[in-house]
Amino acid sequence: MKISRKLLILTSLFLVAAILITGCVPKGGDQPKETVETQTTTDPSTETPATPAKELKILRTNNSSEPGSLDPPLAQGTHESWILDHTFEGLMKINSNMQVVPGMAKEYKISEDNLTYTFTLRDDVYWSNGDPVTAHDFEFAWKRALDPDLAADYAYQLYYIKGGEAYNNGEGSKDDVAVKALDDKTLEVTLESPTPYFLELTAFFTLYPVNKNVVEANPDWAKNASTHVSNGPFTLVEWEHDASIKIRKNENYYDAANIKLDGIDFDIIADENTTWQKYVGGDYDFLTPLPQAVVAQMKAENNPELVIGAEVGTYYYNLNSQVKPFNNVKVRKGLAMTLDRQTIVDKIAQGGQIAAEGVVPFGMIDENGKEYRDGVGNLHPYNVEEGKRLFMEGLAEEGMTVEDFKNIVLLYNTSEAHKKIAQAAQEMWRVNLGIEIQLENVDFQVKLDREKAGDYHISRAGWIGDYMDPITFLELWWSKSSFNDVKYNNPEYDKLIEIAKNSADPKERFDAMREAERIVMEDMAVIPVYFYTQPYAQKPYLKGVYKPLVNYPKLTYAEINK
Repeated sequence: MKISRKLLILTSLFLVAAILITGCVPKGGDQPKETVETQTTTDPSTETPATPAKELKILRTNNSSEPGSLDPPLAQGTHESWILDHTFEGLMKINSNMQVVPGMAKEYKISEDNLTYTFTLRDDVYWSNGDPVTAHDFEFAWKRALDPDLAADYAYQLYYIKGGEAYNNGEGSKDDVAVKALDDKTLEVTLESPTPYFLELTAFFTLYPVNKNVVEANPDWAKNASTHVSNGPFTLVEWEHDASIKIRKNENYYDAANIKLDGIDFDIIADENTTWQKYVGGDYDFLTPLPQAVVAQMKAENNPELVIGAEVGTYYYNLNSQVKPFNNVKVRKGLAMTLDRQTIVDKIAQGGQIAAEGVVPFGMIDENGKEYRDGVGNLHPYNVEEGKRLFMEGLAEEGMTVEDFKNIVLLYNTSEAHKKIAQAAQEMWRVNLGIEIQLENVDFQVKLDREKAGDYHISRAGWIGDYMDPITFLELWWSKSSFNDVKYNNPEYDKLIEIAKNSADPKERFDAMREAERIVMEDMAVIPVYFYTQPYAQKPYLKGVYKPLVNYPKLTYAEINK
């Protein structure tokens, strides 16, 4: 249970007095340091030396941006989800074998029509404040994520639930959302249509539970560590905004016996060169992202501390279709066709990335168990001559010239890697199209906010799949998507996305997705640059880290053996 501040102060004073009088620390006593020190006021020559206390195993790393929110439904990016994935847990989770396995749930049943899921929660699941995790918390959390007043960007991930979209759009009621706690341990969910990846979706952070009693008592519960309550392997104990985050082992977690770390300390530093120097200097045990020059050097040296993590993600540039001349498809195509993506991955990124052939990366499996990307092919040719012709035609149609591009700005979030890629794009377009664009870097959260507001011309973007199905990428440019920052709107595309999201026929679903990708690339709604990998560095004494394809590296079961 949580202890009030007044009681904590009184208890601390008592413990100090006890230490001064008896020279020992009561079992479980809190200390301000990461090691528990034994103090004594007696003559050490006449006493048996105290047994040195065990040093806590704290993994040290960096989270490159300040989280916008650590309230699961309000999170948007990896700068938030990396913390949430270690402090919360859903009904299901992804294990080290990349399998979707029960988390908070101990078992589940699916109806014959694949529409109704019945989850039974484990008996030994508790919140970090000691409250039991119940099915009522899940019902409350999912309906809260859909509440139009909360305005959660990821609410659409719950549209698969019957009545979810209608409630979020203000056309239905909360009571009509078909997620219901039958009792404290049983959650029943009915879907609008069969959704083959729904189980995996319950491992995604938007569908994490929140403590109903805590949230109802304090709407600002997630803004500070002192009031934050979670149900995962770690709990938030310190959040110095724009500086650092500390999480510690949650002793109430059902698998606490297998959690070897006592906690994880995250700095919040945007500059990759600074964080790399801290890693080299021994301040960090683990680090991602890495400076691109460092990745290249470590690869050349076969440095065993470098890991090229596999990932299903796409790095791309948004083109704001609400701003001239990006409303013109010829201009968009011209920019895309004159960006040398292969040079970017070979000479700049150098982390094993693949030049993008479309918006859906490699790694997704189609209805025949084969690579989805192979069935679609390369939809993104590099052709400077044709690109320049289209670009000039489009500019003329908009009554503009290359001189007008001197006021066009490419927005990117602060990162040495993003800066170098933006500089490369700037130079390629200068050489191939004769345009001079400007570059601007801002904090990641600022970039996200400006994209939502439409306050940009071109912006760097990236998307890591939420689950292993191509729709997790293709639905980004569905006109209803809250992440459709380019405001793409094509009725034919929308129709195909609806089929892919609702059809129970695998062939019909994948045919729709393949055609949808061809359309969005023909319209060049965005410019895909490359398919991600995630290079990271870890010290030789750090073991047990694993990297799911759709998540940042998992540190949950890591071990420090110095």
